[in-house]
Amino acid sequence: MKKRLFIDLDICSKCPECVIDCSYFYHPDNRGIDSIREVASFALVCRQCEEAPCVTSCPQEALKKENDGALKRSNLLCTGCGSCALACPFGIIYPEVIPYLVSKCDFCIDRADGKKPVCIPSCPYGALKYGEFRETEKKNKYLVGENLLVHLTPWRKE
Repeated sequence: MKKRLFIDLDICSKCPECVIDCSYFYHPDNRGIDSIREVASFALVCRQCEEAPCVTSCPQEALKKENDGALKRSNLLCTGCGSCALACPFGIIYPEVIPYLVSKCDFCIDRADGKKPVCIPSCPYGALKYGEFRETEKKNKYLVGENLLVHLTPWRKE
């Protein structure tokens, strides 16, 4: 089984202030966790439509559907017109929640030299882990791409 990064968004979203370190110097302020949180949060709510009307509705071609089904928005092409939000049949897309991926976490693949990524031990709340994990819908653990497993308890009306 492949090793991957695991993030528990239930824990991560309750942190008073993020103090996670990152060794990837291309991230603004050296904070790769921000891109992970954006991608993971959006991937869990987006329905990843096969036809993707949000992508085809964009007059600037600023939205792209990745091979894994995730949406990527070009920060240089997007004019903020909101066509994608209007075209989404599920009302999921709000222009401000589709991540502008200038740089994204590479999960320290080929850079960690067999060690855990720097972000894992720097999280004092245990929201991040690195190892062999499987997707388990019953436990609300979902695979986002090949290298990221996300835990998030779905919202339920009480």
